[in-house]
Amino acid sequence: MKEMRGNSKRQAAGHGETLIRVRLTPRSSRDEVLGLEDGVFRIKLTAPPVEGKANKALVTFLSKALRIPRSAVAILSGGKSREKTLSIQGVSAQDVKKGLTGTA
Repeated sequence: MKEMRGNSKRQAAGHGETLIRVRLTPRSSRDEVLGLEDGVFRIKLTAPPVEGKANKALVTFLSKALRIPRSAVAILSGGKSREKTLSIQGVSAQDVKKGLTGTA
């Protein structure tokens, strides 16, 4: 398992899972990643925070940005909160950062 927290990365054997933290801003004017601050990806989405629409939009947004299937993205905690922890299967922490921010 790989986990992104702050500037450190905890790694175990294998390329199975990367955990990321996201601060989501729903009902924005457009879908975009604002950046990475203190180990938390700041993401804005147009979807409203009603009946899980913003969560579904977040999973879809991340899967498209990282070019992985939606089934590889799961919300582990924060389903009803702006702060969320997600599991990304089959992608390294470095590739997640590069895919979302454009930097390695």
